[in-house]
Amino acid sequence: MSLDIVILAAGQGTRMKSRLPKVLHPLAGKPLVLYSVQEATSVCQRSPVLVIGHGGDAVKQAVGEAARFVEQPEQLGTGHAVLQARDLLAGQGQYVIVFYADMPLLQASTLHKLYEAQQSNSGPFSMLTVVTENTRGFGRIVRDTQGDFCAIVEEVQATPEQLAIREVNPGVYCFDADWLWSRLDQLPLSPKGEYYLTDLGAIAVGEKATIKAIPMDDPDEALGINTRVHLAEAETMLRHRVNEQLMLSGVTIIDPAATYIEPTVQVGQDSIILPNTHLRGSTVIGQECTIGPNTVIEDSTIGDRCVVTASFLESATMEDDVDMGPFGHLRKGAYLESHVHMGNFGEIKNSRLRRGVKMGHFSYLGDADVGEESNIGAGTITCNYDGRNKHKTIVGQHVFIGSDTMLVAPVTLGDEARTGAGSVVTHDVPPGTLVYGVPAHLPNSASDKKQEG
Repeated sequence: MSLDIVILAAGQGTRMKSRLPKVLHPLAGKPLVLYSVQEATSVCQRSPVLVIGHGGDAVKQAVGEAARFVEQPEQLGTGHAVLQARDLLAGQGQYVIVFYADMPLLQASTLHKLYEAQQSNSGPFSMLTVVTENTRGFGRIVRDTQGDFCAIVEEVQATPEQLAIREVNPGVYCFDADWLWSRLDQLPLSPKGEYYLTDLGAIAVGEKATIKAIPMDDPDEALGINTRVHLAEAETMLRHRVNEQLMLSGVTIIDPAATYIEPTVQVGQDSIILPNTHLRGSTVIGQECTIGPNTVIEDSTIGDRCVVTASFLESATMEDDVDMGPFGHLRKGAYLESHVHMGNFGEIKNSRLRRGVKMGHFSYLGDADVGEESNIGAGTITCNYDGRNKHKTIVGQHVFIGSDTMLVAPVTLGDEARTGAGSVVTHDVPPGTLVYGVPAHLPNSASDKKQEG
């Protein structure tokens, strides 16, 4: 039995008060529409069909090849929107699920439950409902004395008695495909000049057909984003869901309400996340780490038993047993091998610190490779940019860099070399050699003799 999924994403979203199409507003690091596409892909083997309209080109660019697209050139209602997919899907699948692209909390398991319900339903469609005190303007589900579905009544048309109903329609359906495609032309024109998908309920009842109306287990899944207030509510709900899953898997989150972790992040067992920590993108954190407080980590990989305090990491890697901060900054391409220590107010960009390196505070390393067990003194700077090009600094093993040293790239310091405090190193330093001064030189060199004279 085959299934297709149609996601409605053509609306303008005027209540968002934005030039950005509603379904492209970000939620926990990615556009709203990608949540819908991701859940649809988990349920259906074929790519979902996205009905686009306002900002369609931008939506296509955001979604890419994850969906097929049909356009609704005029926004003439939800029934008209689904009709745009008929030429593409008619005669293909046996069932069609339809829902909105602004429902980021809807889960694949819920869609699959709906699909299974319709497979056992002799009638033309099944639908999800939600029982809630916050009806959010949804249409009311009217049932008969036996509890069977009778009608969907839109809020603006409901009587006072119907308005008291707390079971509402979030707009998630699974149709018998042939029935759907043959009935869309029968939808009546509303007083607003639009064709509504909800009117299929009246058509089915008129045919004395059975409609299954299934209450959702989690009302939060029914949240549709129409305003930025709703967007903030969804962010809070999604954050709660993510944090709860992590805590149940063995992660300690000291204050979940003040911890911001995107769904794509992985955190290992027995790690501790302190307040005001933001974990984003493809970040992976190992076991027994302590992260935060006041830390932001984006698209980075952290090994086991690491400590990151009040720092910012972006596209960086830390192996096991690394500690850094407070107020450290790992920029793109920073790689810290195991047992590296990075003090406060340090910054690393596109550089590798090998095993056991100690980097003092107030230092900057860019485009550098620092050998094992070397010591980078406080205030050390790699001068890696000459105004046109970036240049490499190579530091060997067991090197001692004195405080306030400037390493003017390209430059290489051999194993066990040393620099005196305040040195400006402009030439390569041989292994085991001490240099100092401005510019840095060997003891008893011509520069020393000139000063003595």
